[in-house]
Amino acid sequence: MRGFAILLLANLLGLFLHHYAHVPLPANVIGLILLLIGLGTGIVKQSWVETASTFVLRHMLLLFAPVIVGALALGQVLKADWPALLATGVVSPLVTLIASAILAKFVIDDAGEPVAAGDAPLAATVLPEFSTKRPDGLP
Repeated sequence: MRGFAILLLANLLGLFLHHYAHVPLPANVIGLILLLIGLGTGIVKQSWVETASTFVLRHMLLLFAPVIVGALALGQVLKADWPALLATGVVSPLVTLIASAILAKFVIDDAGEPVAAGDAPLAATVLPEFSTKRPDGLP
């Protein structure tokens, strides 16, 4: 029971901060951040919330049932706006994929040629295993 009380308290604190302190995040996200801070600092012990959180995760589909029913109630709206919803669901991931590929091409030198000093790609400075070594052993 203590676990549910802690989860509820974190959620209620998130609601309070969202409504009264005007934090520009959803209340449940604020509550999760507060719970994470509590767990990270040791104020909240994992064993206190483990049973309750496992129960909630196991029954998550039941918790989403009202949302699913609400979406079904908006059937006419979804039917009218399906092209925009489909475009958003397909185009957005494709744009993200293409942008990530272009960025990766600029960051990682995939030509396989030795990199001159000062011209090391960004990945070589962040992740040394990506740095290319010269065959003669010089840096």
